[in-house]
Amino acid sequence: MTEEQMFTQQFWDERYAGSDRIWSGNPNRRLVEQVAGLRPGTALDVGCGEGADVVWLARHGWQAVGVDVSQVALDRAAEHAEQNGVARHCSWQRVDLLAGDPLPSADLVSVHFLHLPDPAFAQTYAAAAAAVRPGGTLLVSAHHPADIGTGLRNDRLAHLLFGPEKVTALLDPADWDVQVADAPTREETRDGRTATVTDTVVRAVRRA
Repeated sequence: MTEEQMFTQQFWDERYAGSDRIWSGNPNRRLVEQVAGLRPGTALDVGCGEGADVVWLARHGWQAVGVDVSQVALDRAAEHAEQNGVARHCSWQRVDLLAGDPLPSADLVSVHFLHLPDPAFAQTYAAAAAAVRPGGTLLVSAHHPADIGTGLRNDRLAHLLFGPEKVTALLDPADWDVQVADAPTREETRDGRTATVTDTVVRAVRRA
């Protein structure tokens, strides 16, 4: 399998279809931390997977849209929203950003752990930033390059990890107020191994 194949609908449909659940079903920790003080409005979760973040946003007053390249993931996310009683506050769209599909605009656009090679990285994150309405917030979290060697990441994909500066470099200071550009740590356990890992976190407000 080539790296390019890892970012296709076929790859992700097959990955999701091969398991009852891939992710924990819990919201992203950095989303909860960074969004807690924001006034709810419309939210867009890019690469929403099985929908845990969208469901959390809906439960906290947001009208949330989840987009993903995988239809299998989106169907599972819609079921998750229904089970949590927030289906009427959620909607789902299959979007292939690498194919140039457009994103809907929102007051909050969140992108979590979406790791892409160049130039797809710049294309995708520029599209996410462009989807933020004036006065709205862009939130990005990701695996930081400091995680290389922890044993919890695939070192073959180490070149896809990035720090906050790779995101902030795409944001024109005339248009954006970068409020958070940080690399906090946390403990993570996977396959019986526990290590201290580092997250990239960027929160920026688009100037009105």
